Amino acid sequence: MNDKMKEKTIKINEIFYSIQGEGIQMGIPTVFVRTQGCNLDCSWCDTIYAMDFKNGKDMKISEIVKKVKRYSTKYVCVTGGEPLLQENVKFLISRLLKIGYNVSLETNGSVTLSGLPKNLFVSMDVKCPSSKMENRMDFENIKLLKKTDQMKFVIADKKDYDYAKKIIRKYKPGCNVVFMPVWGINVKKLAANVLKDGLNVRVLIQLHKLIWGDKRGK
Repeated sequence: MNDKMKEKTIKINEIFYSIQGEGIQMGIPTVFVRTQGCNLDCSWCDTIYAMDFKNGKDMKISEIVKKVKRYSTKYVCVTGGEPLLQENVKFLISRLLKIGYNVSLETNGSVTLSGLPKNLFVSMDVKCPSSKMENRMDFENIKLLKKTDQMKFVIADKKDYDYAKKIIRKYKPGCNVVFMPVWGINVKKLAANVLKDGLNVRVLIQLHKLIWGDKRGK
């Protein structure tokens, strides 16, 4: 790593080791690098503590990588907040990929995915009406998702479900599509609707909340 990259900093909320609880990588031991700051304000957000840019700690990329290396897993998830609001996050991702990590990026769908490394696993949300942020989406991002990436809908009610169904039928994404209920919502009805409508999606839950509840850093 050259001296210039060592000095690049990212505002970090927390770095912790846990089980990946969402999406097609569910169940894999993973180091989570949570960046500070978000441009959205979802009604059911479960990481409100990571929203405000005034909080968090400025960390050099070299410091972040050193902390990641403390754990035995080769999986790293860069999450937020919204990681792509900080330009230096791309340097961190490139560095982690270069030294052999499997890196995933969790992004809220409102910031362009252009310019990201091709071997990065992208998990992009599409916000549904219950979030009150559905009008902030950049739907051009759907074209940028690879076959191996995932597009995730967090669903609270029938209105959300119908909206998600409309989006996938309109844009015909070529990636994995995940329907996930807001925590506390009965998943049986969601599963029944997906089967009834013959949707080619995965119905998944938040595994980490099933294990630890709303405990932070898990």
